[in-house]
Amino acid sequence: MPFPAPYDSWFPDADFDGTYGFDEHALRQVTPVAPPPGFADRWRGWRAAAETVDAAPRTLSTTNVDGRTVAVVEHSGVNGIRLRSWVVDPASGHAARVGVVHSHGYGGRDAIDLARVPDDAAAIFPVARGLPTMNGGIGAPEPVEQHVLAGLDDPERYVLGLCARDLWLAADALVAVAGDLPLYYVGESFGGGIGALGIPWDDRYVGATLIVPSFGQYDERLAVPCLGSGEVVRALVADHPEAREQLRLFDASSALGFARMPVRVEVALWDQYVPPPGQFGVANAARDLELPVLSAGHAEYPGSDAVTAAAVRDGRAHLARSLRAAS
Repeated sequence: MPFPAPYDSWFPDADFDGTYGFDEHALRQVTPVAPPPGFADRWRGWRAAAETVDAAPRTLSTTNVDGRTVAVVEHSGVNGIRLRSWVVDPASGHAARVGVVHSHGYGGRDAIDLARVPDDAAAIFPVARGLPTMNGGIGAPEPVEQHVLAGLDDPERYVLGLCARDLWLAADALVAVAGDLPLYYVGESFGGGIGALGIPWDDRYVGATLIVPSFGQYDERLAVPCLGSGEVVRALVADHPEAREQLRLFDASSALGFARMPVRVEVALWDQYVPPPGQFGVANAARDLELPVLSAGHAEYPGSDAVTAAAVRDGRAHLARSLRAAS
């Protein structure tokens, strides 16, 4: 069966249809997964426990990038490990008005990207436990096919929950270094899903941008193949159906409904790595939603550079509006 236009010409060598048969109207009807009993209490309990942990940031080195001081900082994770992040000062001549917590995709991060960080923002670029380059193998196995399953049999140890909870301490580290600032979250793919899990329970956030977020709407995610980490999870659940129940505490579409801040979710109509029904399941949970719809995610296509530039510009505008609304 041919792919729908324009994807048939954009991705002629694709093995399967990255729309999964959904058009935008159908995607907007995807419902978030209802949280299981005790969901909010469990996450609030984890948040309360994290507040008793001292992030204890320690600067290991500093450099200058595009007129900003950038420090490599070591800080606590939620279960006693030490993780490394980059902490970035505002641009020269600017005082910090906001702190940006900027996560990453499942490939980890080997450098900072300031495109979505305004000049008057301090920022932390945390690297998730186990992932390169900063934290490869620390607190979790590095290979994605092992990482995404690590600890799934125990909610207290499941890696995606730990990564989301580590974000609270990364924010603590930023505040300890930069001062008591309102926070804004930016996360893409892995970072989008982890952010959706973690930010609803942290009242320091005034807003968030989640870009093609993963780990959402597992009923849809597990029903289709993909090229991302979801395929590993789908294979496990196919062999061990009981694992579906173990995922319920870690569904980004269930968590984001508890968020009170404005959320911008950049979703894609075609994406072979994070199926669009999962992305829209996350977005459709948001109470205060800005929903830009991209033609494709995790792929380059004609005009994609301009689309990305516009998304960055509009995301920074969302940050500014969120900050004004909270002040």
